[in-house]
Amino acid sequence: MSDRPKERLLVEQIPHLRRYARALLRDRDAADDLLQDVLARAWSRLHLWQSGTNMRTWLFAIMHNLHANLVRGRKRRPAAVALEPQLAHLAEPARQHEDLELAALDRALGELPDEQRAVLLLVGLEGLSYQEAAELLAIPIGTVMSRLHRGRERLRQIITTRDTALARVRP
Repeated sequence: MSDRPKERLLVEQIPHLRRYARALLRDRDAADDLLQDVLARAWSRLHLWQSGTNMRTWLFAIMHNLHANLVRGRKRRPAAVALEPQLAHLAEPARQHEDLELAALDRALGELPDEQRAVLLLVGLEGLSYQEAAELLAIPIGTVMSRLHRGRERLRQIITTRDTALARVRP
């Protein structure tokens, strides 16, 4: 296979990679940095991708490994402190119910352990099969199913608890 189709297959996956990175990291700038690192690594190793295999799974595996390395590295370094204060007081709160629900889901996803969040996003958001997610994460398919089940149940608990608390506060 010539390099042209490989390049096209790689470029076609960028929106999927970006969406997964943003959902995984919950920070647009950090997600864009991760995506750039993934694309740089994939581009430099494109000759290693084997024709007939799933380009999407290959790219997601690169992203998963880079993210795991970042998490491990963060645990070894002291927390970074922003030099500029955040301008949260200038932000306008969401006014539509759907935006509030998505924000609540995003917060709930942020409370999940990384392992459960990754499986939920790969299967639920990206539409990967259990087998593809298992191969990408290098874990047994049963572990994927278990993490998916526990992650969904934990999400339900978090959202139900918040809804119940809000119902008590509202007049």
